[in-house]
Amino acid sequence: MSQAVCILGATGSIGQSTLKILAQHPERYTVFAVTAQSRIVELAEICKQYHPKVAVVPAAKVDHLASLLLELGLADIEILSDQAGLMAVAEHSEVDVVMAAIVGAAGLLPTLAAVKAGKRVLLANKEALVMSGEIMMQAARDYSALLLPVDSEHNAIFQCLPQHYFDAERNGQPKLGVSQILLTASGGPFLNHSLEQLQNVTPAQACKHPNWSMGQKISVDSATLMNKGLELIEACHLFAVEEQFVTVVVHPESIIHSMVQYVDGSTLAQMGNPDMCTPIAHALAWPERIHTHVPALNLFATAQLNFQEPDTHRFPALKLARQAMKNGGVSPTIFNAANEISVAAFLQQRIGFTQIPQIVEQCLNVMQNQAAHDLDVIIATDQQARVLAQQYVMKLGS
Repeated sequence: MSQAVCILGATGSIGQSTLKILAQHPERYTVFAVTAQSRIVELAEICKQYHPKVAVVPAAKVDHLASLLLELGLADIEILSDQAGLMAVAEHSEVDVVMAAIVGAAGLLPTLAAVKAGKRVLLANKEALVMSGEIMMQAARDYSALLLPVDSEHNAIFQCLPQHYFDAERNGQPKLGVSQILLTASGGPFLNHSLEQLQNVTPAQACKHPNWSMGQKISVDSATLMNKGLELIEACHLFAVEEQFVTVVVHPESIIHSMVQYVDGSTLAQMGNPDMCTPIAHALAWPERIHTHVPALNLFATAQLNFQEPDTHRFPALKLARQAMKNGGVSPTIFNAANEISVAAFLQQRIGFTQIPQIVEQCLNVMQNQAAHDLDVIIATDQQARVLAQQYVMKLGS
């Protein structure tokens, strides 16, 4: 029996890689629904190739997509819109697998809807878990959803842990002999830049990652190491450990995707070429393995692997992420929202590269923390943090 897949964020890099894997295995998977925020022409081409039953776009883009599909002879594809449309396809009874690849806080509600519908959820949207970690993980248990990490680092950790790790009690302590999670970071394109050089970084430079092909937002996050901060928080929720049990290791080659250390002195690492199709295929087929186009790692060509500690003076994002995770409550939501606004402002050349973590820190210091057990509180905090971050952007920009 083939499985029906819903791709939230089909036109992004993760969505495109997912479609590539699905195309390699037409006997195993069909595309039920695809969504996009702005790339409507690209979405229409995806519809032409994969013929989903449903497509979801913003309400303002419905007519554009409808006319494109009509020209392609695809008028039978149903078009839904906005948040209601995203949630409808995420929880649809015909859907077996949901790829949660919408960037940022916008992915929170549809991802949670998929979890509450008991789907196999392939989590590429780390921000959803950063904002609502306790709620998301509890919902996965309550509704028997299978929440599988797609980020290469968290997927690597998942592969290095014993399968029954997730059946043990969630108390913030490592279990089953685990002593430490080692979360690797490439260091981004400015690993060896001085603080003075970082102040003059342009958006074009920040979007050129040395190892990975990614969208603009995540590329900037990788350059500031904010992405690794988000991943640190995500790892704490996924693997039920406090932040002191997650160590970030800068590994410029991006060959070891992450590691798990055990109390007997063992360190297990997951290695491979830097291609997101590998973790996507793993999460799609788990516990089986399926073929991908990604070549096996050539150790002789790789030759050398390097590791170093992150510099939190030049890249303070990691320090801020740890503090947000220690604080708990809505602090991670503030951290994420302020970063999203700051990155957007940087890409618009309204603020400088080094001002991104400055704004995040100011928002964390100014906003009051509170418990994050209620989704309404989380969403309200997200909006308040965005307003405050915009105010800081305007001050710095002027």
